[in-house]
Amino acid sequence: MSSESQGALSVRWGPRAEPMEPLAVVGVGEVARVLARRALQEDDARLGAWRGVAGQGVLVLLGAAESLPWVDGVLYLGRDSTAPSLLLPCALAPDVVASLLERALLALVGNTATPLAVLPGPLQLVPVASARPVHRATLVAWLAGEEAVAGRDGAS
Repeated sequence: MSSESQGALSVRWGPRAEPMEPLAVVGVGEVARVLARRALQEDDARLGAWRGVAGQGVLVLLGAAESLPWVDGVLYLGRDSTAPSLLLPCALAPDVVASLLERALLALVGNTATPLAVLPGPLQLVPVASARPVHRATLVAWLAGEEAVAGRDGAS
């Protein structure tokens, strides 16, 4: 297990006894770009069935578990009933009670940013309340911007 921190908050993650059902898939860095390219292979109806939010170097798609795309390196997120404001890794559990983690994270970012996608290693928080139906043109534009940044940074 590795340790991550957000300010004074330190959380360790280990295998979850029982994986949660996925509600979202997230990619970071190159994985986010690969996820976007994979999503663009779907038809417009499937794209529109997902809701998404993206930022610099991160892409989150929300939807029915069976519809979410897979690419190597993505993280699937689900909801723990004891921490309903968070989307947590489906296969990982924090070393603290989920409800206490939720309380600490909401105090850190404010209650208006929920739900929050919680990404371990290093700990990242992605507000997903602004997620909207995925449109091909928007996803293409985001991907082009990300590839331009990656090209300038020398990343592939």
